[in-house]
Amino acid sequence: MSKTYDEIAKTPIEYLKGVGPDKGRLLREEISVANFGDLLHYFPFRYVDRTRFYSISEVPNAPGEIQIIGKLIALQAVAGKNRRRRLVGRFSDGKQSVELVWFSSVAALEKLLQLNTPYLLFGKPQQYQGTWSFVHPELEAYTPERHGEFGSFYPVYSTTEKLSAKGLNGRAIGKLVKALLPQFNDKISENLPSSIIEKYKLIPRQNALFSLHFPAGKDEMSRAKLRLVYEELFFVQLGLVRQKLVNKSKIRGNIIAEVGPVFNRFFHEVLPFPLTNAQKRVVREIRRDMGTGAQMNRLLQGDVGSGKTIVALLSMLLVYDNGFQACLMAPTEILAKQHFAGLSELLTPLNLEIALLTGSTPAAERRKTLAKLSEGSLPFIVGTHALLEDRVQFKALGLAVIDEQHRFGVAQRSRLWTKNPIPPHILVMTATPIPRTLAMTLYGDLDLSVIDELPPGRKPITTKHYTESKRLAVYGFMKDQIALGRQVYVVFPLIKESEKQDYQDLMSGFESICRSFPEPQYSVSVVHGQLPNDEKDREMQAFVEGKTHIMVATTVIEVGVNVPNASVMVIESAERFGLSQLHQLRGRVGRGADQSYCILMTGFKLSKDAKLRLKTMEETNDGFRISEVDLSLRGPGDMAGTRQSGEDQLKVASLSRDGKILEAARTDVIQLLEKDPQLESAENTPTRLHYVANYAKSQSWSRIS
Repeated sequence: MSKTYDEIAKTPIEYLKGVGPDKGRLLREEISVANFGDLLHYFPFRYVDRTRFYSISEVPNAPGEIQIIGKLIALQAVAGKNRRRRLVGRFSDGKQSVELVWFSSVAALEKLLQLNTPYLLFGKPQQYQGTWSFVHPELEAYTPERHGEFGSFYPVYSTTEKLSAKGLNGRAIGKLVKALLPQFNDKISENLPSSIIEKYKLIPRQNALFSLHFPAGKDEMSRAKLRLVYEELFFVQLGLVRQKLVNKSKIRGNIIAEVGPVFNRFFHEVLPFPLTNAQKRVVREIRRDMGTGAQMNRLLQGDVGSGKTIVALLSMLLVYDNGFQACLMAPTEILAKQHFAGLSELLTPLNLEIALLTGSTPAAERRKTLAKLSEGSLPFIVGTHALLEDRVQFKALGLAVIDEQHRFGVAQRSRLWTKNPIPPHILVMTATPIPRTLAMTLYGDLDLSVIDELPPGRKPITTKHYTESKRLAVYGFMKDQIALGRQVYVVFPLIKESEKQDYQDLMSGFESICRSFPEPQYSVSVVHGQLPNDEKDREMQAFVEGKTHIMVATTVIEVGVNVPNASVMVIESAERFGLSQLHQLRGRVGRGADQSYCILMTGFKLSKDAKLRLKTMEETNDGFRISEVDLSLRGPGDMAGTRQSGEDQLKVASLSRDGKILEAARTDVIQLLEKDPQLESAENTPTRLHYVANYAKSQSWSRIS
């Protein structure tokens, strides 16, 4: 009886001919290939196009690795420094010749290679002192009969040093795959509905898997990739959309339907500025969500200064008018205090109480706050993860606002659900604009609201990049701004607070600024993670109150400091920051009516990626445009801060490249589940079975969450 696909796929990798126990152990440890199925899905990371043959005259304009048919017309071992020999040859295509050089395996190659024998040369030409040559090229015996064998796409598999040392280089892994594929012949069944396969004219799944390893040409490779990219994104979205639908149908939420007097009074009498159309739209979305009787799970994303906090407060007031409490949880004490100060000021005219709860809240104040929360006399509270403690109990928690969700773990966030018999509505806020494609995968189980409009009258921040040679000019500009009554941030990188070099850079920078901006004419404060909390608060408060002109700081001021009078942000060693972080730091200025500036200081040597980051910062203030560039540079894992749902499953798809396919897959999934929520039809059953077997944590389709 022949084996099924699952039986073959689960066969341990050491049972493949040419592997064995030692190589099998290494394949597991080095590239997570434990069985035949893993190797089937271990795809090439690139392909070498060997469909074209070049002449030596075309070498100067070669696109990279090329192949040439010719003969070896000279070969000589040459002694070099330290008595090391190199092998130098001359290769001719009958019209011109080019030099070949090998620095290792000299003795073996000297015996193996033969003069005036036809070879196929394959390698990347390099220019040294005006002469073109090939270093360590591949030479294979060539006959006209073998011509078609060379004229194809060659897959290139990634490998590691340890694997290569055991003879498993990229080419050897390719040979293992070639030996493996026949075992899966006619065993790979379809996992997508036939209607979708027909809609996009997708090739069969088996053809796609085989062709992605060994395509006959570019067209076949592209069709195989399209099929597998779509399939991958389809199943990631199937899990997320399914979870969202299950949440909406099974998780009850308190009905917040009344637009009451407190909300109306705030909106018409207290609100310090008119809402933008984007803010109004988002408030309507939240109102509609909280009135359905199902728990709201909504992501609110918007750029720095777009007015997310006002939207959160309006949502909290809606909840209050309906007899419930609301909390706002922030990832850091600095940010929690900033939110508390801002909300307190806005709530004062309404005579509504709001409290702050953090790790440093005094015991007596904490006991008083907790008592008011549990008895229901305290309507609003802002806090850090301290809100998650068991002793923090609400009488009727209706809404939990979570700022910068990615900084909290899933287990931490879920503890908020236990604070009420009926789980509170959840509003997640992020000040990091997320590209639509990434949001669909990281937060695909949430409804999405976007504030894509800044309040009127805000002036775009002018951003300039300067190298060290312009330091005196930058200091002069800072003095001019201070003379106009403005304040300045100077931020140094401090990736880990314990890194001595970073700390020394910060303190030497602080000393340099103190020398250039001497007392009593100037006052400089310094803030970093190694300062005690009370001292840090004192330094920050002095800057907030305008008592110091310059704040020298690490990225602790990335969030949570709001000083409208600060108009200049100087970022030292800007090449060491990610694009998202640069944009967040820039958002600390531009909060007042005055023109603000961001100055990016770097050394002279910059990588290609660093140059693109700095150029992007100079060209745009649009956080969503910046996030798209960031995604293409760093990839989704880095941007998310932690790998989340779906991310570790992506083997062929790229969120930065395949956005349109992702959107199409999500639309298809939604339409599919609307027609057949349990995927019970004959056409959809293979899709359900594949998902349960490969993606779902639970084997029960009805309990996927």
